[in-house]
Amino acid sequence: MEAGAPYWTYLLCALGLFIYQSLDAIDGKQARRTNSCSPLGELFDHGCDSLSTVFMAVGASIAVRLGTHPDWLFFCSFIGMFLFYCAHWQTYVSGVLRFGKVDVTEIQVALVIVFVLSTFGGATMWDYTGTSVLSPGLHIGIIIILAVMIYKKSATNVFEKHPCLYTLMFGCVFAKVSQKLVIAHMTKSELYLQDTVFFGPGLLFLDQYFNNFVDEYVVLWIAMVISSFDMMMYFSALCLQISRHLHLSIFKTSCHQPPEQVQILPSKSHQNNMD
Repeated sequence: MEAGAPYWTYLLCALGLFIYQSLDAIDGKQARRTNSCSPLGELFDHGCDSLSTVFMAVGASIAVRLGTHPDWLFFCSFIGMFLFYCAHWQTYVSGVLRFGKVDVTEIQVALVIVFVLSTFGGATMWDYTGTSVLSPGLHIGIIIILAVMIYKKSATNVFEKHPCLYTLMFGCVFAKVSQKLVIAHMTKSELYLQDTVFFGPGLLFLDQYFNNFVDEYVVLWIAMVISSFDMMMYFSALCLQISRHLHLSIFKTSCHQPPEQVQILPSKSHQNNMD
C-alpha cells in the first residue's frame, strides 16, 4: 500500500465501482418490477455488499497511499465495516433498513472521484512535503459531515430547538482541531486523525443511528460536557508544556532588569589620535 499501483488499475476501480453502485441501486426495483423478490435475493444483495465494503476500503487505501500512515490505514479499513454492520444492526432492531441523505451511495461516488484523481494525478498526489494532504482536510470534513448529518436527521429538531448549545458543542470540537493544526504547523509534525474530541459528536450520531434510544437533548448536553472538558484539558496541558519548555509564566509578565550600561574608555592611542 506504500508503493501504489499502476494508474490503469485506479481507472478500472472507478469504472467497476460505478457499475457496481448503479446495479446495486436498481436490482431491488427490477426485482419488484418482475415480482421476483425473495429472501435469497436479499441475501445475495447484502452478502455482495459486505464483501464490496472490504474491497472498497482496500482499494481506496491503496489509491491514496495510506500504507505510509498506519493509523489512517487502520481507521479507513475498519470504519466502513463498522458502519455497514451498524446499518444492519439497526435493521435487526427496527425491522427497516433506513438510508440517510448522506449515506453509502454518496460515499461510493466520492470513492469513484478519488480513483479518477489517482488515475490522472498518481497516488503520490496525495502526499505533500512528507505528510498527507488529507490530514488537515479530513478533520474539518468529519466535523462538518457530522454536524450536517445530525442536524438533518434529527427527529426532534435538536438544532432548531437548541442552536446555541449545538453550535457551542461543535465549536469546542473545532477549536481543539484548529489548535492541533497550528501545533502541527509549528512543529512540522504529522496531524493524526484519532482524537478524543470526536467522542461527543459521535454519541449524537450513534444515538440517532439507533432511533434516539436516549433523548437527543440529554445526549447533546453530555456531548457538550465531554467536548468542552476535552478541549480545556488539551489547552491546559499544551500551555503548561510550552511554558515549561520556554521557561515562561502563564498570565504573568516577568520584569526583566535592563542590561547594565558599560562605559567604554578610549585607549591612550585613540586619545592621542583624537588630540
